[in-house]
Amino acid sequence: MPKTTLLTRAFAGIAAGAVLALGVPFAASAHVTVNPDQAEAGGWTYATFRVPTESDTASTTKVVVHLPTDTPFTSVSYQPTPGWTGQVTEEKLPEPVEVSGNTITEAPTTITFTATGDGIAPGQFQAFVVALGPVPDTGHVVMPATQTYSDGKVVEWKATPEEMEKDDTLEPAPVLWINDAPPSSDHHATDDATVTPADAASPATGDGLPLGLSISALVLAVAGVLLGAFAVGRTRKAKR
Repeated sequence: MPKTTLLTRAFAGIAAGAVLALGVPFAASAHVTVNPDQAEAGGWTYATFRVPTESDTASTTKVVVHLPTDTPFTSVSYQPTPGWTGQVTEEKLPEPVEVSGNTITEAPTTITFTATGDGIAPGQFQAFVVALGPVPDTGHVVMPATQTYSDGKVVEWKATPEEMEKDDTLEPAPVLWINDAPPSSDHHATDDATVTPADAASPATGDGLPLGLSISALVLAVAGVLLGAFAVGRTRKAKR
């Protein structure tokens, strides 16, 4: 086999492995998530909402995070994000709620981020850091997110974990796990829910399965290179 053909196949293996290694994690995490996704009841926590733009032609211009009203957070603030304005809206709760021995009738219900420029372009994501507390003493908290695009399209990330178990084609809502254990497929959790805003805004590490696929793809790519080099060496010896 010609030397050039062997080298071409070897480099093709590298390219395929690289595409799989880099592409799978992004494809698998292309939805609005909260990280870390675990917190301790009674404390305060920083949380980062990561919002990717899935459209090929439009940018994300607005994101609204809906907070629980049955187990409300009484203190909510956000870290300023360049190119975006933020607003926490407080409203009257459907029913009074006891929080730390106090009866709460009003609480923050939404956090709205609005782009002042072009927003989140196709192929990009934005991290919005918020501080929430006190964390309610409950199993988990679902925080649906409404994503608005520059072309008017609106995506509602609102499916609960229970709904996702029945139909995993739905748009999952960000979930903060407190007393309940996250599903085995959820690997965004961290051992320490109290982190700094800088840590919270760092790029996501991705799910366990995509990470495994990435490693496997890289191993295959390296194996392809070694096999190609070995074949080239044998070809040279045969010509001698």
